[in-house]
Amino acid sequence: MTVNRSLTTAAVALVCAITVLGAPGTAFADPAARPTPQPTPGSSTPKSDKTLEEVRKELERLYHEASVATDQYNAAQEMADEQSKQIVELAQDIVKGQAKLDALKDRAGAAARDQYRTGGLPTEAQLMLSGDPKGFLDGAGRVRQGQQATKGLLTDMARTQQDLELYAKDASTGWKKLEANRKAKAGAKKKVKQRIADAKKLESQLEKEDRERLLKLEQAAEFKAQSTWLNSGILDEINSKASSQGKKAVAYATKQLGKPYQWGAEGPKTFDCSGLTSQAWAAGGRGIPRTSQAQWAGLPRIAIEDMRPGDLIIYHDDASHVGMYIGDGAIIHSPRPGRTVTIAGAGSMKILGVVRPDK
Repeated sequence: MTVNRSLTTAAVALVCAITVLGAPGTAFADPAARPTPQPTPGSSTPKSDKTLEEVRKELERLYHEASVATDQYNAAQEMADEQSKQIVELAQDIVKGQAKLDALKDRAGAAARDQYRTGGLPTEAQLMLSGDPKGFLDGAGRVRQGQQATKGLLTDMARTQQDLELYAKDASTGWKKLEANRKAKAGAKKKVKQRIADAKKLESQLEKEDRERLLKLEQAAEFKAQSTWLNSGILDEINSKASSQGKKAVAYATKQLGKPYQWGAEGPKTFDCSGLTSQAWAAGGRGIPRTSQAQWAGLPRIAIEDMRPGDLIIYHDDASHVGMYIGDGAIIHSPRPGRTVTIAGAGSMKILGVVRPDK
């Protein structure tokens, strides 16, 4: 392990430890040795750690469901954008096809009018009646050419008509899918807002002291998970350097530190988790899927011990969260509503796997 990695890892651990252990009333303190907080006049009795832990788990559930719904919203939005683009292209094809068909019909009409002017006799009959053998032979060649041209005209008209019918059918199908995705997006949006509102309502019911202790419990849970992950010796296996594109992606993500989380946002002022990673890699010169679930499904997967800065760590069994690995056991991510883009321990949440955009 390099000196730089050791120092950075120690620094991350020290910050977590100071934050979590340096405050009274955390999960690492002995509850029996801690004085029972006394309520101030007019305030409610502070909740026990057990009750606050239940609140923490409920908030975790609500924000997780909001994250899942956010991914669904983003996916529906992306699909709707793509379908709208396809419908516009089909409409343009229909306009061009109709113009072509109209032109072909004009040519067919001109041929019919010409035949009418000659009394309706076929061209071959007119040549035979002309009494001019040389003219007949010369005209016969032109007749064959004309017949082929007429046959080609009719074939072209039939093909153009078929194309128009296919374009119209595809446009109709695309419109139905667009409407379905709009409904899915609206449903996901409603669910996101409801879960966030439920979470905020739950937090608003806590006294200021309880909210502060709740934050310490959240940090303690993350610190415990990160410590377990680091104690596995995983960092001894991770020593790969970032690619040139990965460095650019990390640099972009780093510049966003402190910006607020906003579900469905891709910057530049606010981000959700996958909005941050997708924009960071766009800055690195590589377009990747918009959502964490699509990133997990569509990008090359690698072993944790082989990951390098710039790789994306996908979290939870449903791939509902993503962070960017920056080295030394840390990630940059946009956590949830009420939080900002920040650095956290890579092992502070349940890891599903790792993907590499530039593999």
